[in-house]
Amino acid sequence: MKVIQEKILLKDGRTIILETGKIARQANGSVIVRMGNTMLLATVVIGQESKKEVDFLPLIVDYREKYSAGGKIPGGFFKREGRHSDEEILTMRLVDRVLRPLFPKNFYKEIQIMISLLSYDKDVLPDNLAGLAASAALTISRIPFFGPISEVRIIRIENKFIINPGIEQLKKANIDLVVGASKDSIIMVEGEMKEISEIDLINAIKEAHKDIKLQIDAQNRLLEKVNPKSNTEVITDNNDNNTIKEKLLFFSKKKLYEVYKKKLNKQDRSENYYNILKEFKNSISETELQEQELLIDQYYEEIKKELFRTIILKEGIRLDGRTYKEIRKIWCEVNCLPGVHGSALFTRGETQSLTTITLGSSLDVNRIDNAIMEDKEKFYLHYNFLPFSTREIRPIRGVSRREIGHGNLAKRALKNVIPTNIPYTIRVVSDILESNGSSSMATVCASSLALMDAGISIKNPVSGIAMGLIIDNITGKYIILSDILGDEDYIGDMDLKITGTNNGLTSCQMDIKINGLSYNILETALFQAKEGYLYILNKMLNTIPEPRKYLKPNAPKIYTFNIPKKFIGSVIGPNGRIIQQIQLDTNTSISIEEKDNLGIVEILGKEYSKIEEAVNKIKKIVFIPEVGKIYKAKVKSIKEFGAFLELSKGIEGLLHISEIEHKRLKKVEDVLQIGDEIKVKLLDIDNGKIRLSRKILIPKNK
Repeated sequence: MKVIQEKILLKDGRTIILETGKIARQANGSVIVRMGNTMLLATVVIGQESKKEVDFLPLIVDYREKYSAGGKIPGGFFKREGRHSDEEILTMRLVDRVLRPLFPKNFYKEIQIMISLLSYDKDVLPDNLAGLAASAALTISRIPFFGPISEVRIIRIENKFIINPGIEQLKKANIDLVVGASKDSIIMVEGEMKEISEIDLINAIKEAHKDIKLQIDAQNRLLEKVNPKSNTEVITDNNDNNTIKEKLLFFSKKKLYEVYKKKLNKQDRSENYYNILKEFKNSISETELQEQELLIDQYYEEIKKELFRTIILKEGIRLDGRTYKEIRKIWCEVNCLPGVHGSALFTRGETQSLTTITLGSSLDVNRIDNAIMEDKEKFYLHYNFLPFSTREIRPIRGVSRREIGHGNLAKRALKNVIPTNIPYTIRVVSDILESNGSSSMATVCASSLALMDAGISIKNPVSGIAMGLIIDNITGKYIILSDILGDEDYIGDMDLKITGTNNGLTSCQMDIKINGLSYNILETALFQAKEGYLYILNKMLNTIPEPRKYLKPNAPKIYTFNIPKKFIGSVIGPNGRIIQQIQLDTNTSISIEEKDNLGIVEILGKEYSKIEEAVNKIKKIVFIPEVGKIYKAKVKSIKEFGAFLELSKGIEGLLHISEIEHKRLKKVEDVLQIGDEIKVKLLDIDNGKIRLSRKILIPKNK
């Protein structure tokens, strides 16, 4: 056994260790990455044969957090790790997005990368290291790969950048980014911000890139120790057929150009594309079609892509006829679903989101319980990409990874404008009804409108825009496109999604498809994006300029108050009978959470009178008399020396005969009878004995 290690020294003195040769040695590549007590194992395996029936890289990235890593046992009935959590899926997407562009063209062998969390240290989040682990395993394998790369998480706290933070540090950050890059180029960025400037974002990316370069150098040193000669397989997947490609180009180029110039909508354009390809296939022999159909389909996509890029660069004409900065037509509507707590319909061109807001209590929080974290989200967003939005027919089998990723981006765009003192749990649901580019940004816009329609006093409304880039690698000429279509995303060199308010950026997601994107181009794109999202924001504010002052009549009302911890059990009652009866009597929902020696009571209902009734019932149970307060009390018994009054159930005080009226009384019954309700003031509590006065509330001249 030959164990090989390499170390990465961070600027703050912490160390990352790369190790191979000890475990999982039958994989094509395996590496353990350790920082603090967080340890990840990454393995990579490649298939023997190319998959002839596909025209894409069959790459599988799998990330799993073992519960044992955090000293936990899985909850639920089945005591083993099950389906992926949303957090695991989001980490897979971060790794996949930075690796996928770096494999050779027309390489179709299956590749499976598995990353497992073996040990967890709360001061080092594992998703910080997943990209590094995957790249290191690929680098020491013999798989063709234009790496190494790495990913780091960078945050900013009080103008200080921190690389690969712990979970507690995230709570204090105003920038939280994951940056993936090669030594020469940024490939992927994703994160959230608290209304920062474009320059702040660029500085964070530059700072992250410095540490990425250190991690790439370490991977190259590791490779030199493992295999100083070569680590690259011979690529044998070149099945080009220049003859059929030239025939297709000659047949389709002019026809495609004519379609382009018509400035059609998405569906008509797609139908024309399909018809041209169909005509070509009908023009060749059945034998040739049978042998070359997959290759023909690939060539057709390449021809379309190159033709459209050339037209945009040379003529400045986009597929739908817009200028490079022009935003598609926008129309918005709020309160479009009268039965929900808040709703909005946002349409930009052929992309449309219908978004709803549902308000709930603390019982409705989104509970996160995975290997490294137990948390509760009071604000969460679900994104649904419906098949009819692109005129498709497909079965709906659960939530796709894409839907989880897009929903997370929209949630991060909005989460920091939600006031922290909102008592409600807020669930946002975006259904995509039409899609032709950037449905996640439509979700952000629709969600802002719906939150304002619901009466949620967000700090500032948020809008979003997707930006594209087409660059000529030979001449260096480029065009940055605002509000890109789906086809423009496909043919372009960059997909940049930016969200922000009037005060600054709140989130971003960027995928670069080329090497060597300059920071000057990125800066230009960010400022052009700002023009675009502010334009969209103004359109939104024409529909609803500010949050509604009040909640909808059908929205639940919440009242919260604290009780002493010792009374929690009394309110709940044996087997929950007391609290259940209060809920039944008042048609409310009641929850009690223990925190800091207090019971935080939350009552949710639709009628204020019923909520008040529930509050009074609970306060009677937890009644604590206070000296100097005035109470409405009931006469329970009468003695020669005075009367005993019930202030609350089970709590009585003495109203001495001398405290009933200013004049001297012979008998208590001259003024009071059992069952009378009177106002009294609490004078004193001595060893648990309560002394009351009635006369102190009565003017002496009466």
